[in-house]
Amino acid sequence: MNQVRFSTVRDLFEAYPLARYDVGKAAPDKLSLDFLQEAADAGNWHQAVSFCAYLLPRRVAVAWGCRSLRQMFDHFDGNEGRSLSFAETWVRQPDEQSRNKALAVGNANDPEQPATWLALAAGWSGGSVVPAEFAPVEAKPDQTARAVRAALLIGLCRLTRESRDRIMTACLEDGIQLARGEPRPPR
Repeated sequence: MNQVRFSTVRDLFEAYPLARYDVGKAAPDKLSLDFLQEAADAGNWHQAVSFCAYLLPRRVAVAWGCRSLRQMFDHFDGNEGRSLSFAETWVRQPDEQSRNKALAVGNANDPEQPATWLALAAGWSGGSVVPAEFAPVEAKPDQTARAVRAALLIGLCRLTRESRDRIMTACLEDGIQLARGEPRPPR
């Protein structure tokens, strides 16, 4: 099943106006997958990560973010591992209970840790983004994409120069495969 929700860059920018600022300069009539592939091939990681985070459906984007973070790093401290685990649980079981747990752990953990943003991405995927004792405040449509983007850009900043291109190429290849709906090889 093809995951591409937006045929062109313009389609994506019309759905998510803030994406224009996150992605940067882009030819509006360019096909989305062509634009993403060109940004990845050019090593324009900021633009490619940003565009891919918006291009993928929320649950797929969080899954991609979690897998990418695991490609970037071998070890996570306790809180970061917990955030990543809650985000991955929501990906496997996208119900309200999983979403609320991911949201709670994301709100409680360090915003300088990339996995915190993945937990928030899951928590901001729909429903209310405030605790149950308050009047509901619905998640904005772009919150998940922006949180996945933040997680991966924080992770990117922490990669060594020697590993950056290799790891980011693999992460973006995975995102492009997901956008195309291609089956992934087992890991």
